[in-house]
Order: sequence, then C-alpha cells, then structure tokens
Amino acid sequence: MEQSIKGDNLSEDFLSIIKKEFELEGVDLRLYSPLSLAFLGDCVYDLVIRSLLVVPGKRKVESLHKEKSRMVNATAQAQYIKKLKDVLTDEEMEIFKTGRNTKVHSKAKNAGIGDYHNATGYEALLGYLYLKGENERIVELVKLSMEDEER
Repeated sequence: MEQSIKGDNLSEDFLSIIKKEFELEGVDLRLYSPLSLAFLGDCVYDLVIRSLLVVPGKRKVESLHKEKSRMVNATAQAQYIKKLKDVLTDEEMEIFKTGRNTKVHSKAKNAGIGDYHNATGYEALLGYLYLKGENERIVELVKLSMEDEER
C-alpha cells in the first residue's frame, strides 16, 4: 500500500513539537538578533527547497544537490527578495531591512556583498516568520519569490 505525505496530519506545527519535547520556552521575538534569525531562516528556506525537490518523487541525489545549490545561495535569494518587496507587510519589511543592514562577520563565497546582505535580510525574515509560527506565510513568500522560475 502506498502512503501519501500530508502536512495536515500534524496536530501541531514543527516548532511547537520541538519546544514541547525539549521543554524550551521562546523569548520575545524582538530580542532575537537579526543574525540569529538569519541563521534559523537559512535552514527554514533550505528545508522548503529540499521539500520541493524531494516530495514529488524519486530523483538521484546528485540531481537534487545540483538543483538545491542553484536555488539556495545568496545571489538567488537576493533576487527572490526583490520580487517580494511589494507584498511584504510593514512588519516584514522592517525585519528584512534590519537583517539586511546588520553587520556580518563573514562573506559569501560566490556572491557580492550587496547580494549577501539582501540574502541575510531574506533569511532573517524567514527565521522570524518561523519563530512566529507563520508557516503558511513562509510558503506563500517562497512561492511568490520563485514565480516565473523553472524548477
């Protein structure tokens, strides 16, 4: 019997399960540093992209990695955030700008500093939305940012 994958089988979102099982209490979202939000948002974005690539069916790992690398990098993310600026709420734009304008202590391997800052802002926004429990908004923004792109 084939088993389908359905996200609506979860009674709680992923973060709530993690908090409960590891007995974690979150803090006020305004207390997280933009780089901490970007650190988490990088992973959230990566998980969304990996899910988009794996869930449709069987593919070779080399193919998955190549496609993921094309989509999960500072240059691509900088392009994605440009598509979203008109649909972000004031709060979301503030989080993006704070992440973008934060002094970073590293640099991108294959991107210019402007793209790297924009990607950091994009990741900070996704991390913020994840901690806020706005998973549907994360998916909506990623989907909008990828419109007109071949997968």
